[in-house]
Amino acid sequence: MNTVRTVADTKQVFYHTFPKPINSAYRRILDELMVELHLLMVNQTFVYDRVFALGVITAFDRFMAGYHPVDDRQPIFAALCLSLDLSVEKLRQDGGEISELAQRSPTEVISLLTTLESTTNLAPLTAQIREIASKENFKYSRLFGIGLFTLLEICQPEEIKDNTKRQELLTLVGNTTKIGDRFAKDIDLYLSNLDKVEQGRQMMADMAEAERKKREKVSKPPEAPAPVS
Repeated sequence: MNTVRTVADTKQVFYHTFPKPINSAYRRILDELMVELHLLMVNQTFVYDRVFALGVITAFDRFMAGYHPVDDRQPIFAALCLSLDLSVEKLRQDGGEISELAQRSPTEVISLLTTLESTTNLAPLTAQIREIASKENFKYSRLFGIGLFTLLEICQPEEIKDNTKRQELLTLVGNTTKIGDRFAKDIDLYLSNLDKVEQGRQMMADMAEAERKKREKVSKPPEAPAPVS
């Protein structure tokens, strides 16, 4: 009888593969991502696709962007993927494929995501988006939403920066692909969390700089008194 792998099983594989201590400021971020991916992938209705792949890559790269030591970032990602039976190479190849497609044909990709139509060949993205829009039991996830939003960022970076235009676009894409208003809500929370992480990074950087200046001041030899004339 096949048994469903538990969260504890996934964590055990991760920490066996990457035994070094995780930077405390990023431990919760990594743990939440690991649990989210685990629960998603053990669900029987989950289906891997390129948009999901792009979402996984983007979420890890952006939330872990300030991780130190820097050389540990990719080994951590590799351990995360191994613990979930995901291939780093496949994730980056599949996610890279559609992100490059968005860079080459931004107008057509936006048309596909908002109308399901395009005038150029956008394979393999066209078939995937149309299938999702027509599938009644599509297993939407936050990471799929992040992948979809990443495509929008590539295609229309200026519109995405404008809150009103961004909300209109998220709503339109959510309705067109039949994933509903959860898409917009997930992206709002995603952007808010990115802001919080960035604020935390800046605070730690400021504290480190203040501590450096303090050490320099303490170690600086006192100035010799001026000679009395």
